[in-house]
Amino acid sequence: MGKDGKKKASNTAKGPKKKDLIARIAQLEAQVNGPKGPLTSPLAPEFPELPAIDGVRFATAQAGVKYKNRTDVMLAEIAAGSSVAGVFTTSATRSAAVRDCQDKLKRKAASGGWAILVNSGNSNAFTGAAGDQSVQAISTGVSHALGLPASRVLTASTGVIGQPLPHDRITAVLDKLATRLDAGEMGTAARAIMTTDTFPKGSSRTVDVGGKTVTIAGIAKGSGMIAPDMATMLAYVFTDAAVQDRALQTMLSDLTKQTFNAVTVDSDTSTSDTLILVATGHAGNEPITSARTRAGRDFKEALHQVLHDLALQLVKDGEGATKLVEVRVKGAANALDARRVASAIANSPLVKTAIAGEDPNWGRVVMAVGKSGAQADRDKLRISFGDILVAENGQVSPGYTEDAGAEYMKRDRILLTVEMGMGQAEDTMWTCDLTYRYIEINADYRS
Repeated sequence: MGKDGKKKASNTAKGPKKKDLIARIAQLEAQVNGPKGPLTSPLAPEFPELPAIDGVRFATAQAGVKYKNRTDVMLAEIAAGSSVAGVFTTSATRSAAVRDCQDKLKRKAASGGWAILVNSGNSNAFTGAAGDQSVQAISTGVSHALGLPASRVLTASTGVIGQPLPHDRITAVLDKLATRLDAGEMGTAARAIMTTDTFPKGSSRTVDVGGKTVTIAGIAKGSGMIAPDMATMLAYVFTDAAVQDRALQTMLSDLTKQTFNAVTVDSDTSTSDTLILVATGHAGNEPITSARTRAGRDFKEALHQVLHDLALQLVKDGEGATKLVEVRVKGAANALDARRVASAIANSPLVKTAIAGEDPNWGRVVMAVGKSGAQADRDKLRISFGDILVAENGQVSPGYTEDAGAEYMKRDRILLTVEMGMGQAEDTMWTCDLTYRYIEINADYRS
């Protein structure tokens, strides 16, 4: 006992009884699992009413790529004169669709409108020359259906790796898709690109840009195989703002570092990550040429909000997730070290399973800091759970109690803060807990 009569706790304390943890985990799992499989994530936000973006129309269809009786193809038609930017996975085994998109956005051949075709159920990755042929067949089919050059068709595929894409099922529904195009169907498009997602993801903002009201709206998919460079996801964001191509790409690349590249579910990076940003220019504002102008700063901040919201929704839908975890690192020697520490904590299976079991095992955070490779000094570290100071001066904080830590861990949103005491650099990442359900989903993914 301490002088104040409170029970002290060290990292070797037993914490919650094992039977209590098992019962609590079962209770949390029951929120995610139903008698017929996974239900919606307990962290799911309400899907917003997404506004129409002037210059963009959507359509969906059931092609039967993998799933039966559900929409699995999305088509977006984009007006001529639009600016388009993209960020993609850095994976050395990226899919045929990713490589094709990167090439088309680099060349930006021909002129006119653009189109985006996305299928779920099959990633068309590691499929050799057949994968390239599938991309070509789909691009050509969309070109004929919409009357635009194939070089202006961007495709994406998400799902199982290593299986040939039955692209004929997709091309068979292209004419039907072309007749269904509607500006108000972005929400339906969000559902069509889902794989193991338990809820569709959408976000929007409006902002005044030079006296004109500009709208930004986006959709995303992602649940597992989520890690920076970039998170395993597909995301499509649309705005009616007028933004020059170079400025649009610069803003997107910069904001990706703080949003989609700052989330992780399981440390695995996909072969198919794609983030596309489209600006149609139909809002009538003076074209934004730089993020440094007043108009550019206002637009970029609103865009940041949309991207951040979508990125956090990926974590909230992490496969089997029951808790959203924010990892803040302060006082690191440099920016690289700050990211190293944040990433080591956010990706640690030991940290994430402790959070799943609501066990305030701060020693696992110490472990993650130590393995990160960042400059660290035991006696300068300060670790906090929320506003509870847990460890300082190389040992457990004198005022910390295990009961307080255990109570905090019952929350569905957890904040872990590590103060390094080595410099001024900071970084933040978001992750989720790691539950039994994650294993169940991924053990049965192909069957």
